[in-house]
Amino acid sequence: MRILFHKYQGTGNDFVMLNNLDNRYSDLSLEQIRLLCDRRFGIGGDGLIRINAHPTLDFEMDYFNSDGTKSFCGNGARCSVAFAETLGIPVENTQFQAIDGMHNATKLGDLITLEMNDVAGIESHAEAFVLQTGSPHFVRSLKDLETTDIVEYGKSIRYSPEFEKEGINVNLMERLDNETIRIATYERGVEDETLSCGTGATACALTHGKLEALLGKNEVKVIVKGGELVVGFTQQADGSFTHITLAGPAEFVFKGEMDV
Repeated sequence: MRILFHKYQGTGNDFVMLNNLDNRYSDLSLEQIRLLCDRRFGIGGDGLIRINAHPTLDFEMDYFNSDGTKSFCGNGARCSVAFAETLGIPVENTQFQAIDGMHNATKLGDLITLEMNDVAGIESHAEAFVLQTGSPHFVRSLKDLETTDIVEYGKSIRYSPEFEKEGINVNLMERLDNETIRIATYERGVEDETLSCGTGATACALTHGKLEALLGKNEVKVIVKGGELVVGFTQQADGSFTHITLAGPAEFVFKGEMDV
């Protein structure tokens, strides 16, 4: 099968994008998806995204991690909006389906702002925190991010008896000031550090909001190794979070063809 693909990245989180509005790629096997994402024998990417038609919404984002597993991906969602625009789908204000439900997004120039699902609360976990932002995340706050190897530490948590079966994304977070944090993320499904993780940036920003008691409406700048993201949220008095947004760039890299 010949694959016509586009490559996009959002703050260094990169994806193979496929136009599947006519279902031409619906029968791709997991083996083929893994090959397309392979950085040595394929195109290379942290994940693969099919843009599918949807009966009532603008489109469906069908996301696969590079190992073929499925989850929600915040940066992948923003890249999906950018790619959908090239397919003739209006995206200034768009609604689309993802694995965790419906999402709204807006595109203004190069900035794509994604509305995330509400988060009921953050669970304390020894010296860290666990929460669900479309994907499960483990967040540990450190004074100096450079003191811990994210890959080694991430594997120790992700493959621990508690999390090994379902897997979990692991984040280290450093507070720079009340409105700015720096993070590093080990992603399940990629099984390595990624330059950026949208759901991870969101999880860290919300955890920062909890630790700093940032009640009400707030914005937190999240510095990742591939750039910067902005997470907005409203923290309620009961510890829940509403009106969560993830904003940042999504950029076209290249396009091509590959036989699989």
